Amino acid sequence: MKILVVGGGGREHALCWAIAASPLCTRLTCAPGNAGIAAEAECVPIAAEDIDGLVAFAHREAIDFVIVGPEQPLVAGLVDRLAEVGIKAFGPRAAAAALEGSKGFMKDFCARHGIPTARYARFTDAAAARAHVRAHGAPIVVKTDGLAAGKGVVVAMTVDEALAAIDAAMVAGQFGTAGAELVIEEFLAGEEASFFALCDGTHALPLAAAQDHKRVGDGDTGPNTGGMGAYSPAPVVDAAMTERIMAEIVRPTLAGMRAEGRPFVGVLFAGVMIGPDGPRLIEFNVRFGDPECQALMPRLMSDLLPALIAAADGQLANFHLRWRDVAALAVVMAAKGYPGAYAKFTPIAGLEAAASQPDVLVFHAGTARRDGGIVATGGRVLAVVATAPGIAAAQARAYAAIDRIDWPGGFCRRDIGWRAIARAEGTGT
Repeated sequence: MKILVVGGGGREHALCWAIAASPLCTRLTCAPGNAGIAAEAECVPIAAEDIDGLVAFAHREAIDFVIVGPEQPLVAGLVDRLAEVGIKAFGPRAAAAALEGSKGFMKDFCARHGIPTARYARFTDAAAARAHVRAHGAPIVVKTDGLAAGKGVVVAMTVDEALAAIDAAMVAGQFGTAGAELVIEEFLAGEEASFFALCDGTHALPLAAAQDHKRVGDGDTGPNTGGMGAYSPAPVVDAAMTERIMAEIVRPTLAGMRAEGRPFVGVLFAGVMIGPDGPRLIEFNVRFGDPECQALMPRLMSDLLPALIAAADGQLANFHLRWRDVAALAVVMAAKGYPGAYAKFTPIAGLEAAASQPDVLVFHAGTARRDGGIVATGGRVLAVVATAPGIAAAQARAYAAIDRIDWPGGFCRRDIGWRAIARAEGTGT
């Protein structure tokens, strides 16, 4: 099959790495790709948001199957457009992608279908939003309704912090139209996990769970980011919790979306908070997580491509996946200043030395090749992934590889996996 992967980040590098190993894949292209993806696939200079360009390329090149990585083209209707010209794709149509494209839609959907989530209110008026925060106090969570590249959520520990988040989104326009409406939610306590399920519109196949680290600094400090690292498996999601998440969140969502004429096909990513009363939904994403995907793919023993095709074809009912009994830990290296302003085109050396370590992979996100070397072009630039029998060993292996990378313009958190390690050592929950 001729395969096109859409996107140019670390998630797409991990997907290309997995798909390139499939005997079903005879030609692998990626749009736009990056310097690392170029080792696995033919990169074509078409932006992930260029719907017309992607459809024209897929049609011209007789692409058999398109795998859409990022949320923006899904929300914009790329899968719908591809279907119009007879090209099969993995990912939800625009009507179903609204689960991520509009947090307000997602919260109202959960209310209609009894899916456990935080209490919430929706606002298009800044004064009303401020009054709500003052009435309810802190901690409280302020979210942009639309897509904001993982940066549109503020977990405000004080009323003043929440008010500032409202003003940044609705008055200053920090997130453009994505912040014209806000969802303000109660703060949920517990342990957060990332839960993934392949969906074919009717059936869902759970994947391995993971945990992400959203805050930029060690000890979960600083502003939220698109994700500074992840690990899998997540000890908090055992077999019993997996079944609860499937029964209380995933299956009701599939049934509800089907009943509303928006059947969900693709990968459903449920961010869940696991507390004393069980799992509660924080948010839905309609694609693989980044950096969770980078931790999941090295653990997958089965061929990924047939699973994605089965989802697109409505054939997941009797499909199974096998996973390696190892832990994987991914550490994101970001440009200094991220998630704020950062310098571009800083040189990165030592990548081959890092990737040469046993059981280590280096997935690229924001990179390009310039003057014979690799330079950083984005905020989150690399994900260094290590596998080992346990999380602590995977963590040690990942940081040993990172120490071989020479990138003065970059930084990383040094505590990825701390919660799982503390749990294993009996020093945390």
